[in-house]
Amino acid sequence: MRIIVTGGAGFIGSHIVDRYLELGHDVVIVDSLWSHGGGRRDNVPSQASFIHTDIRDEGLARVFSDFRPEIVCHHAAQHSVAISSRDPKYDAQVNVLGLVNVLEASVKTGSVKKVIYASSGATYGTPKKFPIDEDTPQRPESPYGITKMVGEHYLRFYKKEHGLDFTALRYGNVYGPRQDPNGEAGVIAIFIGRFLAGQGVRIDWDGEQTRDYVYVGDIARLNELALERGGGECYAIGTGKKTSVNQIYKALAEISGFEAPVEHGPKRPGDARDAQFNSKLARKELGWEARVSLLEGMRKTYEYFKERTAASA
Repeated sequence: MRIIVTGGAGFIGSHIVDRYLELGHDVVIVDSLWSHGGGRRDNVPSQASFIHTDIRDEGLARVFSDFRPEIVCHHAAQHSVAISSRDPKYDAQVNVLGLVNVLEASVKTGSVKKVIYASSGATYGTPKKFPIDEDTPQRPESPYGITKMVGEHYLRFYKKEHGLDFTALRYGNVYGPRQDPNGEAGVIAIFIGRFLAGQGVRIDWDGEQTRDYVYVGDIARLNELALERGGGECYAIGTGKKTSVNQIYKALAEISGFEAPVEHGPKRPGDARDAQFNSKLARKELGWEARVSLLEGMRKTYEYFKERTAASA
């Protein structure tokens, strides 16, 4: 297949690109390499073509018409809850207008059969009942969660009006190698960076807020399965287990042998209290379930950053 991966030089997108290339697909990466987004030129493999552009740019249509993709895997986004709360206008420009630009290019090209969309568990906010599934009401509490939910509605519109198929994946908290340890999203990568530097970490709120952490390798496999399955559906994606920030800290202290000093801070704007996902529909219709345990994934991620730190020393 011919596949465009937007955000393909970023953390999640680059792992998906690797998976698609292993399967023999022809891949074009579209990425702005935004400094806060984690996109890096060294994440781009030689087997893939790379277009350095923003998904909001008018020139995106030319990329689509030249390559004529069959699948668009849309992972380019403003992905930080904190940034979205500080600058909701920018968040909407990227996550809504950028998506619409991608959808318009897909329709005009005429070759695109499906868009695989990176949605988010943040669309749910803090539900009254857990675990979260597809029937849980979406009540986002941050601009990021709002724009991701709005994106799903645009996908439904383009399917109804233009016949453009989609699969939307409402990710839990994805972690793993290549995540930006200097960003504002991704507590595991941020903590690992601080642990390896022998520095202290900041824990906001009381540290008992929980998330459902999913290893990026499992997400890459999910995006493989979505190439052929799950048309017109949205899926809650997670491991079914919730883990607190304090538990993440304790596990990394055990893995690294270092107890980083802790500074406590207030609740961040837009942060939900808990998250835990029931992915039974993804298991039934996509044939997917998480395989990598949190401790195993954290060890892999720690070793990756440890090797990078040693190589740059």
